[in-house]
Amino acid sequence: MTQAIAIRRDGDRFQARLFWKKAARMLIVNSNIARVGFEVGPKSFDDLWIDYLGYGGPKDYEGLPIARDHYQCKWHVTLGHYGYRDLILPEFINAETHSLLQRARQAQLLHAPQGTGCRFHLYTNWRIDHEDPLREMIHRRANNLRLDRLYAGATAKSASGLLRKIWREHLQIPDEALRVLARTLAFSETTESLEETRESLNDLFAIAGLKQVPSNESAFLYDEVVFQWMAQGRTQFDRSSFYAACKDEGLLDSGSPNPIVFGVKSFEHPTDPLEERCTAVLNLLPKFYDRQIRPEADWTTHLYPELRAFLLEAAKASPGLRLALDAHLTLAVAAGSILNVKSGRHIEIEQRTNGRRIWSADDVKPQLEWDVFAFTSGEVIPDAADLVVTVGLTHDPLPMVKPYIAKYEIAPYTTLSALPSAGPGSTSVRSGSHAVQLAEQLVGKIAEYRAQIGFDGIIHIFLAVPNAFAFFLGQRISRLGRVKLYEYDFEGQHGGSYDLSLELPVTMGARDPQQR
Repeated sequence: MTQAIAIRRDGDRFQARLFWKKAARMLIVNSNIARVGFEVGPKSFDDLWIDYLGYGGPKDYEGLPIARDHYQCKWHVTLGHYGYRDLILPEFINAETHSLLQRARQAQLLHAPQGTGCRFHLYTNWRIDHEDPLREMIHRRANNLRLDRLYAGATAKSASGLLRKIWREHLQIPDEALRVLARTLAFSETTESLEETRESLNDLFAIAGLKQVPSNESAFLYDEVVFQWMAQGRTQFDRSSFYAACKDEGLLDSGSPNPIVFGVKSFEHPTDPLEERCTAVLNLLPKFYDRQIRPEADWTTHLYPELRAFLLEAAKASPGLRLALDAHLTLAVAAGSILNVKSGRHIEIEQRTNGRRIWSADDVKPQLEWDVFAFTSGEVIPDAADLVVTVGLTHDPLPMVKPYIAKYEIAPYTTLSALPSAGPGSTSVRSGSHAVQLAEQLVGKIAEYRAQIGFDGIIHIFLAVPNAFAFFLGQRISRLGRVKLYEYDFEGQHGGSYDLSLELPVTMGARDPQQR
């Protein structure tokens, strides 16, 4: 019985903390949230809903405006998986008669009869099973269903066709009605523990001017407050009423300094959108389809100028600033090259390694036991003009780089591989100061190696590293002369290989995006 109560309370905390993630944004000046509701709305999607300001709401995956988001929270005490068949089972949401999919259909008919303007999220700490066809149909940019993949198979003999058949028969609706419903569905999974969510909320509270709760305190008062408000019948808040409610509870902390945080995103973190806690965000999502740059966009003529203008304006705000880079490694390197070591700014980087950490060049005193780079060089070709450098802090990219350089004939060249002395992995870089130490070692080695070989050609750099390391490398990359950066094709749209992204330093004039 005690265990059951603890599990139920954890489920309440899970829901309450999602509420605060969204509601606290209403206290931030540039927030796009107009109203938030808790435990009120269409059944099974009443855990939380958000109304957006008409001029500032997010866009769906087709660029159409979203006016409202509804969330159904489902917490599990242990790790697990679910699949598309679970969505037609009432017991999956602890119900007796109606499934989650049926509730979604009811909500869609009420709030989004045309399939636009509203989303219905399943928000859970379970993941979609790797073997379930639903997993491959989720668009990681906005966690929505990809209709192209949902309708890839024409008959029930295909995985997508069978999924549609089972859902149609369960809902007793035609295929076109299912398409309209599917357009509104979103599946958000969080890997954050309750304690990690509490830590990230404290960061958000600092920006919003709410009191932070020290991590050594067992109780987190915000969990209880929202349920007390619900018991009092206060389940909907706009900006004014939410501010008043927080003031009445003594939650405002007017003396708390708000950190200046600027965000850059070329992909969306599923449970931590940067707009929730950043002073300003450069949103480059429209330039990409998943992780792949769109054909009409270009790293040099479109992305770099936007990034440069944004960061130089951000640097005017303060001698010290914090950057949140939910972005490709190329953009992290480019950001460092713009705010280089001569910029006169003390810069902190949010690094998503085992949770969200704040790294800076001087955050930790250097330790003797930290990994250093171990370098391996390839055969030195006498007339080599270029140098291919692979850097593997999270994993070794060299096996994937070899086929690429053979295909596109980067020749003649020689290679230099850099791996941490204890081997690559998620913990190979301990801190910001460690990342700086490694970046300086790498730049020094490349310069030394280039002088030793005696060439002055292009350096081709392939990275498998944390974003913060990429930024600190970018701050020092001008020492290397002409550098070409490459991005790995995570989505497999170009054969699961690399693709040329950006050449530094950036010169005036457009480059052909197809040029290798």
